[in-house]
Amino acid sequence: MKKSIKIIIAVIVAILIIISFVAIYLRGRVKMNPEGTIGNTAGNLNNGGYFCEYNGKVYFANPRAGGALYVMNSDETEAQKLNGMKVSNILAGGSYLYYFQTGPVNKSGFGQIQGMKSFNRCDLKGANQRTLTKDVVVNAQLVDNYVYMLTSGNKGSSTRKIKIDESDEVNFKGNYFNPACAVNGVIYYTGMDSDHSLYELNTRTDVATPILIGNIWFPYYYNGEFFYCDAANNYKLTKYSPTSGEIKILTNDRVDCFNIANGYVYYQKNSKKEPGLICMTTEGENKFVLASGNFTHISTTSRYVYFSEFGNDSSILHSPIGSAEVAPFNP
Repeated sequence: MKKSIKIIIAVIVAILIIISFVAIYLRGRVKMNPEGTIGNTAGNLNNGGYFCEYNGKVYFANPRAGGALYVMNSDETEAQKLNGMKVSNILAGGSYLYYFQTGPVNKSGFGQIQGMKSFNRCDLKGANQRTLTKDVVVNAQLVDNYVYMLTSGNKGSSTRKIKIDESDEVNFKGNYFNPACAVNGVIYYTGMDSDHSLYELNTRTDVATPILIGNIWFPYYYNGEFFYCDAANNYKLTKYSPTSGEIKILTNDRVDCFNIANGYVYYQKNSKKEPGLICMTTEGENKFVLASGNFTHISTTSRYVYFSEFGNDSSILHSPIGSAEVAPFNP
């Protein structure tokens, strides 16, 4: 009888050990993303990646908390802090967030030890952080199960892709590019050295083909058309239709930065006399000045546009998409 009890106890202990190992394995296993996953919009990433909307939630760097990572509902309710690191280039997809951290908000104590610059993956609650690289990330984009990164270092700039579980890494030697603009498994980018034409990169084959010859910057693929700053034409905001081949100038203003949401374009007008944040439709119509002055970091969600006064990163203004109302953003 005693021998039977010992056997039962041994079996139970063995089962518990197996369950523990399985739990540890499952907890450490990285869940792959659904096909078609894109981490953020090109407009947000080219403006610093401080806002990212995903599944009804908005993940953002809160300037009132030193740039710490926060999350809120898309209607700006129920804001809460996820971590105490100053972040940018926020991406979201599947079960994870990705971001570039530049240091702790609180520069003392243990946080300082953890404050090295790095590009990280964590879960959607901000926990279980994992460093993917300690290189300086200029811009990164999540495409399906790979993070494409434009990095800068002592040896110059480079672009590479890293699988989200770190099982595969590919360096695009001799071809560094900004991967911000991605749609349906394709990255649209412009050359960053001597060639500034528009290319498309099939991320399944990593083969790039030219689309449009020109001096093009910050391409944004929106509703079947490309929006970009035409550097050869005083950085005027321009639209190109690959279907019809039509190229249309949307504004004669020199544009510093822009973003798009719900049929509206927001751009910063470069002007010594009348600088301002301008709103217009994607056809270049119904233009109005949303805010006078110099602004940057234009970010959009499904409901709001966010922007900062140039040189002042401690606060953000916001406006409902398409509205002329502007107010401080106080999450």
